[in-house]
Amino acid sequence: MRSNRRKALARSAWGAAIALLSATTVSAQNRLVLPEGSVIIVRTTTPLESSTARVGQTFETTVEEAIGADNYVVIPAGSRIRGVVTFAQAADRQRSGVIEVNFDRLILPGGASYPLSGKLTSTDAAERRQIESNPNARVVLVGGRGGVGATIAGAGSENSPASGILAALGTLLSQARDVSVPAGTPLAVQLEQSLVLSRRGTARASDAFTIYTDTDRIRAAQQALARQNYYRGAITGQLDDATQRALFEFQVDKGLVGTGNLDGKTAAALGISATASGAPGAAGGAVLSAEEASLLRRSAQALVGRYRQELAVSATGRLDASRAYGDEDLELLFALSGFADNSSLYEQLVRVSGNVEGSEAAGKALVGAARRVDAALQSARTSQQTRSAWASLRAQLSELDPSYR
Repeated sequence: MRSNRRKALARSAWGAAIALLSATTVSAQNRLVLPEGSVIIVRTTTPLESSTARVGQTFETTVEEAIGADNYVVIPAGSRIRGVVTFAQAADRQRSGVIEVNFDRLILPGGASYPLSGKLTSTDAAERRQIESNPNARVVLVGGRGGVGATIAGAGSENSPASGILAALGTLLSQARDVSVPAGTPLAVQLEQSLVLSRRGTARASDAFTIYTDTDRIRAAQQALARQNYYRGAITGQLDDATQRALFEFQVDKGLVGTGNLDGKTAAALGISATASGAPGAAGGAVLSAEEASLLRRSAQALVGRYRQELAVSATGRLDASRAYGDEDLELLFALSGFADNSSLYEQLVRVSGNVEGSEAAGKALVGAARRVDAALQSARTSQQTRSAWASLRAQLSELDPSYR
């Protein structure tokens, strides 16, 4: 009987161990990691002023756009990130005000709270390069400069006393004005340590705010960046400092928000928008960068102007009274004008849309507008220069749809 009881207890203990192991495995499967160095864009909810700020004072910021990691939401829109003032110096007659802040907690809309280690950084190219020139610099807001009522700069080192920070800032303090950061100001929070979060909901399609961390995607980004001379390191699939710097420089050059994240819009601009290994959210087409979309729009508008001159149609729409116009001539004018308008709309969508799939669909619609121009060109009487200019535009569009040649 004792033997049977021991066997029953052993089976019970083994069953409990299996259940615990299964729960731990499921929990692990539900976790995703935002890597160290990731940048989260937030907005302040209250003003931040060096004239009144005190060390230890806390303030809140909100995350406006949901942050995804590898096709799962990990930080929903409306989440809050708490900031803490770690240094404050009011302006006086000789020098500007200074504030240093860190970020220590993430609070999700449902109330779940996670400790966080984050520092202030910048999406501005000049400020970011100045900050990164000294990896150990303390990042501070300096009054009277920059678009948010303060410039963001690196000062001294992490171990510098207050006097060391002010000495390191030098001439940046010459404005003798206070830091003034109004409520609603966007700030960039850079993670100093990886942040482990639970994935929320089911897998979703990629969008501009999805941050990719998987090895295959990072490796593809390194290869694409290397081809364009932004990255010169080894192709490791690891999101290290060199890769993040290369991503930042690429983003700045392409007119994207400079975070250093491999996000959806950056992946699309690099030509790696299809999700690796057929994972959920695979994109169905390509998206032009904002710079490429702008060039396309300008080329289309220039071509419309060229063809109007060819037809002797004035800027106000007056037709030449002495000229006989065929249906096919005006059909082409309308098709080209429509394509130019569509190109302008496409550029807008690419610049501001956070929906990569929607931007891909817009690209397909733009190719559809181009096909209407192709059809009109078949019967229109036009110059070789106009046809050559359109051929050049068509070559740009082949990036949106490889079948369009």
